Amino acid sequence: MRLKKALVAFGVAAALLTTAACSSGGSGESGTDGGGATSGGDSSTASLTLGEVQFPTSFSVDGYSIAHQVAYFNAVFDTLIRQDGDGELVPGLATEWTYDDSRTQLTLTLREGVTFTDGAAFDADAVVANVEAFQASATADLSNAQYISSVEAVDPTHVLFTLSAPDPMLTRWLTGSLGYMASPASLTDPAAATNPVGTGPYTLDTAKTVVGSTYVFDKKADYWDDSYTVYDTLTVNYYETPTALLNALQGGQLDAATFSDVSSLAQVESAGYETTTSQLDWMGLILFDRDGTVDAPLGDVKVRQAINYAIDRAGILKAIQLDKGTVTSSVFGAATDGHDADMDSYYTYDVDKAKELMAEAGYADGFALTMPTTAGLNQSLLATIQQQLSEIGITVTFSDVGSNFITDLLGGKYTSSWMQLASANDWQFAQLALVPNATFNPFGTRSDETDALFTTMQTGTEDEAAEAAKEVNAYVTENAWFAPFYNIDNFWVAKPGVSITMATDNVSPYLYLIQPAS
Repeated sequence: MRLKKALVAFGVAAALLTTAACSSGGSGESGTDGGGATSGGDSSTASLTLGEVQFPTSFSVDGYSIAHQVAYFNAVFDTLIRQDGDGELVPGLATEWTYDDSRTQLTLTLREGVTFTDGAAFDADAVVANVEAFQASATADLSNAQYISSVEAVDPTHVLFTLSAPDPMLTRWLTGSLGYMASPASLTDPAAATNPVGTGPYTLDTAKTVVGSTYVFDKKADYWDDSYTVYDTLTVNYYETPTALLNALQGGQLDAATFSDVSSLAQVESAGYETTTSQLDWMGLILFDRDGTVDAPLGDVKVRQAINYAIDRAGILKAIQLDKGTVTSSVFGAATDGHDADMDSYYTYDVDKAKELMAEAGYADGFALTMPTTAGLNQSLLATIQQQLSEIGITVTFSDVGSNFITDLLGGKYTSSWMQLASANDWQFAQLALVPNATFNPFGTRSDETDALFTTMQTGTEDEAAEAAKEVNAYVTENAWFAPFYNIDNFWVAKPGVSITMATDNVSPYLYLIQPAS
């Protein structure tokens, strides 16, 4: 499962890098009934057509995902909890949620009077069936349920989650795939893979849908939530290449779409589309071998710091992303509690400083590094990395590993590599790349100081966890576990009649945040 999640993350990252040349805010502790997103204005709600660069492999639980697939799933499945445009948690099918003092028991209060499209009632038993099906599934998001020991229907409107350890991300996972609610009967029905049965605002029109190409959804007449606008018809079109998506936009075929080709953004805006921007991922180098187990020089913090000083972040951002992003030295994004503006500018472009550090570490004559590459990566970017590190004596050789890129990285075959990772929530990123058993920590880097901070991030109060995250940020930045270049601007484009509110923790907006313009 670790490999599956990494492949999803890398697939999104590689696509972004290729077209340029795979998460969130605070973890709320309780909620009160406040409905969903803002209602729309006077624009037409007859139809909405979206463009995406992924499509769901299946609507059954094994295929659950968010990322670029979130609109498809949000159309048919409500989630237990939602997010507003600031990343704050708001009610969905659950109207309230509270933890006990140990933060190992989470109680949800469920909305009454909601039914699935097959007529079955949404209640606590349905939540239990969905969570247990998720835990038994092969979804790439399976680790989202890793701390759930049991889920119990207390009564028809209350569900109790019991955890093996506190999970600061659990309520946020319930806004995504772990929170999708399907009719219990459909969970074991093979037909649900192409004909989902949920409580969502739409039903899939299977007669008009072409799997892997065009997905058509019809408005549900008796949808329970009138707090936001539901279009009469929703269509989501999949585009395999950036060129195909660009052509559709220039032809005015789409109301809104994801977009990552910065070199063509002006053309899209000239075609009448407005751009909405967010930042989710950082891009740069991961220096895996921080103990020098394989490549001894990387075990010296001065060498890792020298690598950071040797990188012309602003120059790379301009060349690769046309300045569509924000230079940073930190892997904690602006949406995280651990974000610190001082860490963003901790390293400047200073080749002389880098050379001094190399000499102090005993590597004035440099050394050699081998990094992996694959066809999906921007070769101009890799050549720039190679050239800039050569100025301080580090000779980088790129080895083409084909489809084994992620497999080889997670197996510890390379001590450093280019990477693009999401960093929108402190604990999520810690589990992804920082804790000793993190997916992107194959050499198991650890220290007593960071171990203690990770424990506080997981088990402390919100304030304690936030302060610990800032200390982790300072530690990994100062000790140069990474060499980030910049945070990448993430784009959605829309016609003036459509308002897009970007998610703080997902590359595509949640469907309820795509509304008629006021």
